[in-house]
Amino acid sequence: MPKILIVDDDDAMRGLIRMRLSDTYEIIDTGNPGQALGLALEHKPDVVLLDLMMAGCSGFELCQSLHALSYTSRIPVFVVTGESAAKYKDYVESLGASDFFEKPINFPRLKSRIEEVLKSNLPERRAHVRVRMKLILKLKGVDESGRSFEQLVSTENVSAGGFLCNLTLSFPKGAIVSVFLSGKGEDRYVGLARAVRTEAPDTPWQRYGFQFTERSAEWIFQP
Repeated sequence: MPKILIVDDDDAMRGLIRMRLSDTYEIIDTGNPGQALGLALEHKPDVVLLDLMMAGCSGFELCQSLHALSYTSRIPVFVVTGESAAKYKDYVESLGASDFFEKPINFPRLKSRIEEVLKSNLPERRAHVRVRMKLILKLKGVDESGRSFEQLVSTENVSAGGFLCNLTLSFPKGAIVSVFLSGKGEDRYVGLARAVRTEAPDTPWQRYGFQFTERSAEWIFQP
């Protein structure tokens, strides 16, 4: 059962969220924000629901700490607060929050967003053995804004079915790129690949896992 960590010093609010979500998720909650980071490290929840204004601790600092630590950086943090979205939403997203919910909570939307992030964080099925190898590839495609791009990347690991690399731009999961092996003064067409996993969303260097949908004999590994 997926785990939800609730961090809110309002006992009644924690009880309400627990009542609305405990039929589907394992709930861990605390009214002591000083314990929150330790609970996140101990339980590695799938989602954190975080209040902003709590006695003795700033939710802003806790959000930033969760996003900064490598062990918790990929846990989605949903801010759930009585504060105005117009005032704080952009700021908390810059600290690493994945979404913002004003109180009283829209529970249908909250449940929908939790389901979305859980699905997006499902591990990629690895049908091929991956090998740590640095290859220089040229990727061509269309970014999230609809602009055509052409970018050289260096892989972190590769397999017969795909590769992992960093990009300085963002595009939707499922987007298709043309892949070329680059080097020795020429680019050799490898095939088409789909983005199936994003490991560092909303950061300057986003890590993408690509899976080939079409592959030529030029690719270094063949099944």
